[in-house]
Amino acid sequence: MKWNQFPSLTGLKAFETAARNRGYSVAGRELNVSHAAIVQQVRNLEAHLGTQLVVRSGRGIDLTDSGRLLYDHLTRGFGIISEALDELDQSQANRPVNITMTPAFASNWFIPRMERFKSAHPDIGLSINPTTELVNVSAGECDLAIRFGVGEWKGLDSEPLVPTNYVLAGARSLVGERWKGGPEDLSKLPWLEEAGSRESAIWLERLGVEPPSPELVTGLPGSVLMKPLLDGLGIAVTARALIQDYIDEGELVVLLEGDPDAHTAYHMVWRKGVQRPALKAVISWLRKVARQDAG
Repeated sequence: MKWNQFPSLTGLKAFETAARNRGYSVAGRELNVSHAAIVQQVRNLEAHLGTQLVVRSGRGIDLTDSGRLLYDHLTRGFGIISEALDELDQSQANRPVNITMTPAFASNWFIPRMERFKSAHPDIGLSINPTTELVNVSAGECDLAIRFGVGEWKGLDSEPLVPTNYVLAGARSLVGERWKGGPEDLSKLPWLEEAGSRESAIWLERLGVEPPSPELVTGLPGSVLMKPLLDGLGIAVTARALIQDYIDEGELVVLLEGDPDAHTAYHMVWRKGVQRPALKAVISWLRKVARQDAG
């Protein structure tokens, strides 16, 4: 298609609307422009094509043979475009909302609340991707990401969801009622670590704590780390928000805690621009349930 020889789409739209309504004034009201603007667009189209398309007929217009030919083809063409857009809208509406998050966050925060989401939005499908890999939100590899940090992701929109800091915790059966040791004593304990993630090592480095020797570390998927932690099979670094109930109940004891004023949180992260209705509903629901849970 030679677009440099193609007439103005605005002119084609103005002509189709005027031809369908058999008048310029009605076409102007439909397109929310003036009568004179429609007339000018049609005249420009006639000049571009080198043929007359409409003639005056009383207070309205009639089509010439060329006008009828163009109108018939435009009706079919715009109809095909409209059908394609409807199908696209429907496919987007039916496509599940793809959300990526760490396995630990998925199993300990999101999955326990999924039933509440399905009750509120039975018409919206979800596709959950629990992974320690950093999924490219900008490239459209997911609709929404849940990420831990201070909220600075270049080129993306973000909003705090669950404010929390990191802690090093262990079961009371492993470390006793109160931890009386210091950082140097941590190396004597077994450790549990989310496989594929370096968040715990980075956190320990920031606190100036030596990471445990490899023989003391058991790597586990984040989705199953909680049970061995509660069973006293090792200590682990995790977000306080994910284990707060166990801390309150006395099952877990905090051994080290990060800066509570660091303003870190799990954030909702998404691409800039217009959100499709399903994604907008998911974000709104997450915001609401996090606020309710926080009291």
